[in-house]
Amino acid sequence: MISAAGETNLQAFARLTAAVRRGGTALEAEGTLAPEHPVWVEFARAMVPGGAFMGPLLARLLDVQASGHMKVLDVAAGHGLYGIAVASQNPAAEVVALDWPNVLAVAREHAGAAGVAERYHLLPGSALTVDVGTGYDLVLLVHFLQDLDLTTCERLLQKVHAALVPGGRAVALGFIPDDDRVSPPAHAAFALAMLATTPGGDAYTVGELDRMFRAAGFADTELHDLVPTGERVLIARRSR
Repeated sequence: MISAAGETNLQAFARLTAAVRRGGTALEAEGTLAPEHPVWVEFARAMVPGGAFMGPLLARLLDVQASGHMKVLDVAAGHGLYGIAVASQNPAAEVVALDWPNVLAVAREHAGAAGVAERYHLLPGSALTVDVGTGYDLVLLVHFLQDLDLTTCERLLQKVHAALVPGGRAVALGFIPDDDRVSPPAHAAFALAMLATTPGGDAYTVGELDRMFRAAGFADTELHDLVPTGERVLIARRSR
């Protein structure tokens, strides 16, 4: 997810007409998805208040406190506060944070401040190419799938499915419109930000995400509102 301010985003929206004609960002190269783009450090720091508020809400929704020992992968971890919230609510949780090295420096700061650094492990690199290993009980995909085109989403979800233990959960949090693509309005409008800043990202609908997860091998999905934030959570479970 991209914040509404910042030089990169101003440039992206200044070229919105060209992006519409192209069907994707008119920024250079891959837009904000270019490897180690500096916008993500800026974004990680700017979104700390939101992560500090929503991270504990998500952890409670997932009932991680009652989960016992668990291994968690936080994909595109950013500031790290979602994985850190899991580790804070569950003292038996081990978290692996995956992101670009410069972004993980921000997450490491927050893990230290939260007192979970010993259970918080850094995995630098691209979520699409790095070997994440296996044995995860929970994979967090917070504000990330929307940055990717449909084919890349499906490839990533296959990787996530393979990394989970039987019965493990993959969790997508973000703006997820209804299948009519126009409601809720704030969720639908987010598609414009993806068009302006990424080569093929989109605000995927509930139905589109469900089909992606099922195509990757997940047995079922369930949708929740992350009250009172207005954002939505889609939880997919690997078959036992």
